[in-house]
Amino acid sequence: MQNVDDRQDTLTRAASDSSLWFPALKSRQDAPLRLICFAYAGAGIAAFRAWPETLTEAIELRVAQLPGRGARLREDRFERMPPLIETLAETLHPLLDRPFAFFGHSLGAIVAFEVARKLRGRSLTPVHLFVSGHIAPHLPNPAPLIHEFPDEEFLREIQSLNGMPQSVLNSKELLEIMLPVVRSDFSLLETYNYESQPPLGCPITAFGGLQDPRTSKSGLESWRTQTVETFDLVMLPGDHFFLDTARPLLLQALTRRLFEKNSGLARSGAAS
Repeated sequence: MQNVDDRQDTLTRAASDSSLWFPALKSRQDAPLRLICFAYAGAGIAAFRAWPETLTEAIELRVAQLPGRGARLREDRFERMPPLIETLAETLHPLLDRPFAFFGHSLGAIVAFEVARKLRGRSLTPVHLFVSGHIAPHLPNPAPLIHEFPDEEFLREIQSLNGMPQSVLNSKELLEIMLPVVRSDFSLLETYNYESQPPLGCPITAFGGLQDPRTSKSGLESWRTQTVETFDLVMLPGDHFFLDTARPLLLQALTRRLFEKNSGLARSGAAS
């Protein structure tokens, strides 16, 4: 049996791991709700850096920062989904001391979904799951599998999605850093195997881009079967990266849905 000092050391390490894997872009320790976000392939906290200025003070934003990017550039990257999901669920645990919701875009949608299913086994459920820019996980992926393409061909496919900033494309040094990260993330997504389980017990909202070539409205609608609670679909203007170009509309829709069914949290945040 652990003594008091050992237990405190364990809690301290867990909190440290959580801050490494899920940094807060703007600390709001008293916020009654945590929104935990998972980015698209190749991205990290920068994809959500503008969000805290728009989100209500009732929400603390945490963003998954996976190995191989940002301050974790030199760490080994994950290329298969199961060990990543196991690790994320473990490191998240200290942050689930209050109501929480998940948001994931593209690769992040699948990661958020699988982490929610993993946490269900520990009797933890998000108040809402927001999935964005990806068809339902049980559907076959209609997109070409590109993670094993040669560099030039792989880069062309990424460029066709508007998925690489021009500043990176114009820099050989940045490309050498970013291309392996993006390739590893596509490996995560393209080797993912969906396993049938009972639907989740939380509401799901799916977001899609009206001009996104990688998704279809019917594919997004199919997320409906993954919950026994309410489901709705929000289509926004833009391509696969409507996450950026339609950000105000997305955050407005997300916030409204979070607090429609959790009005007490909104009041608590306003009072704090």
